Amino acid sequence: MTQKELSTWRRWLAEKHRQRGQRALERQLDYQEEKAEHLRGSETEISLSVINHAQTVRKKLEKIQPISEETRVLEVGSGAHGLIFGFGNKFKVGIDPLAVDYRRLFPAWQQNAQTIAAIGEKLPFADASFDVVLSDNVIDHAENPIKIVEELARVLKPEGLLYFTVNIHHPIYSLASDAHGWWNALGIRYEISPFADHTIHFTENRIKKVFARLPFQVLEESSSIEQTKAAYRQIKSLHFENLFKKVFFKNALFEVVAVRK
Repeated sequence: MTQKELSTWRRWLAEKHRQRGQRALERQLDYQEEKAEHLRGSETEISLSVINHAQTVRKKLEKIQPISEETRVLEVGSGAHGLIFGFGNKFKVGIDPLAVDYRRLFPAWQQNAQTIAAIGEKLPFADASFDVVLSDNVIDHAENPIKIVEELARVLKPEGLLYFTVNIHHPIYSLASDAHGWWNALGIRYEISPFADHTIHFTENRIKKVFARLPFQVLEESSSIEQTKAAYRQIKSLHFENLFKKVFFKNALFEVVAVRK
């Protein structure tokens, strides 16, 4: 392959990655539009749920470092029901490419924090801008999830705290996700919801390798793989999808609490 051909190939591949990320965003917005309509009238209950989840995470972090009202907190991928809306700090900001839409759809709790419509792959902040950075199970919807984790490290101050989660899966789903991306890139317009909603299906090993090469000291790391497997084993249904998940687990949670070196 010549240099010119290689350059053309890379541009094509980058454009297909961009299109896949854009499609995942479109599907996410469609889902949240439907969800907002379904939740109408339950705003108070949902707001309390958002606050409770955020406070649980805050207490986990406060066991490691004190968090004051002046602590600068960023959530990357604040989404529809992010941690930032219940975290309680004076200076807090959420980043999400759909931030404008979410403020319209979920005003009851979105008004609790400033949000900015931007992508996690290119955060609009200087290096070492925040004391605490949060990212709660969102990066696998994005065009370049690994770049987002790199940005989390860039904007976090030395000795600052990171709280991060993402769903992890049996390696077979990672292969299926890659295949789904390729056939759509080649023009076969057939979408399978889990693989169209997410641009990547992380395995535990893959996400651990991402953290291993970044300037984080991991203080706590856990996954719910065994609990997820046990839950699937309890399902009595003989439906193929449930039988498949009994063998190949899906949607276990990987959680990291780390300090920026």
